[in-house]
Amino acid sequence: MRWNIEYKETWLHQANPTAKLLLFLPMFVVIVFVHNPNVLINWTIGFTALFMLFSGYRIKHVLLFFMPFLFIFISTSSSMILFGKGETTWFRWGLVHITEESFYRGIHLGFRTLLFAIFGLMFALTTKPVLLFYSLMQQAKLKPKYAYSFLAAIRLLPIMLEEFQTVHQALKVRRAAKAKGFRGKLELMKRYAIPLLSQSIRRAQRIAVAMEAKGFTNERARTFYYELTLGKYDVYLFVVMCAIVAVGYYMADAFPYVAIKDVR
Repeated sequence: MRWNIEYKETWLHQANPTAKLLLFLPMFVVIVFVHNPNVLINWTIGFTALFMLFSGYRIKHVLLFFMPFLFIFISTSSSMILFGKGETTWFRWGLVHITEESFYRGIHLGFRTLLFAIFGLMFALTTKPVLLFYSLMQQAKLKPKYAYSFLAAIRLLPIMLEEFQTVHQALKVRRAAKAKGFRGKLELMKRYAIPLLSQSIRRAQRIAVAMEAKGFTNERARTFYYELTLGKYDVYLFVVMCAIVAVGYYMADAFPYVAIKDVR
């Protein structure tokens, strides 16, 4: 099965994958230690705008990607709001206890989750796996045998999905795709697992032999089909991210959405 979603390449796609990785990973750590919900709200607005404007995908596709994370936002924030602890009670009914403190903590936790999702989606949707590993080999000095092994493993995932569908259709034709009871379900799992596992082992063996034959086990310097370097688009991304972070902090202090500035 293939999903083909059209997109336009923007400067965000042209940024070096390793540079993006080194810029995004520290943000995950920074977000964890920010306890001002105003800052997280401003960052969410800023990085969402960056993602929607320069991801190259249509708005309907971006919203589709966001839907699971919006559900996580609602579930995480509501659980903290409804069952959190606090001194200023707003509403109480049975186990449900909404306080001012739990409300702000829930909002804070929800926007933290959204920021994690935005950075993850931005990196995944604007970075090609092949270029990522080429960049890691050239800029981060990752050994080629590891990088090409990961690439081969990624390539196997859609093949395994297609094989699963083939096995499923074959079992449906033979009326063996359904089972009753624990023993029947266990037998059904074996019908799927054995052919899939055997095919995967054969394919992995062929790939390993091919990689060894092409010299991926030695430590000699290699040439690359794609030559990736740091450039102006990496500077653009760094400047834009710094601007969003700085403006987010300033706006949170000058024009806060809520009076509380620390939810701990």
